[in-house]
Amino acid sequence: MIFVTLGTQDKQFSRLLEAVQKQIEKGNIKEKVVVQAGLTKFESKDMKIYDLISQEDFEKYVKDCNLLITHGGVGNIFTGLNLGKKVIVVPRLAKYGEHHNDHQLQIADKFCEEGYILKVDDVDDLDKIIRQSEKFTPRKYKSNNKYFCKCLKEQLDKL
Repeated sequence: MIFVTLGTQDKQFSRLLEAVQKQIEKGNIKEKVVVQAGLTKFESKDMKIYDLISQEDFEKYVKDCNLLITHGGVGNIFTGLNLGKKVIVVPRLAKYGEHHNDHQLQIADKFCEEGYILKVDDVDDLDKIIRQSEKFTPRKYKSNNKYFCKCLKEQLDKL
């Protein structure tokens, strides 16, 4: 099963769902697709689409999926990585009115550079990235919270 998550932004992100639908119609996606669409309205006979789901259901879908395709939200990326999932990130972009700025692109670039995720720069290449994911082994995520807290404490101690 492929789980597609769009977050809960107040802006549409139909560009990603259109790309997934296109790949289903081409036969490049054959597995079941479940979508958490947030406020994005999209009709599909091929995908099971929920507006919002509980955190419990969200985590169950992530645990059960073979592939997580998500927007560039850090929470969704971390959830996938912490559960050992292959994650494909399609950032929301300001030029399409999907977000206020391109911070999701910057987030995706960094996670991709570090070998944690695969990133889609052009939704027309989604099928290529999905095929690439079959051989992709994500780097195991290691939190730097302890280092961050240590540095923060050192700075606070200086005050």
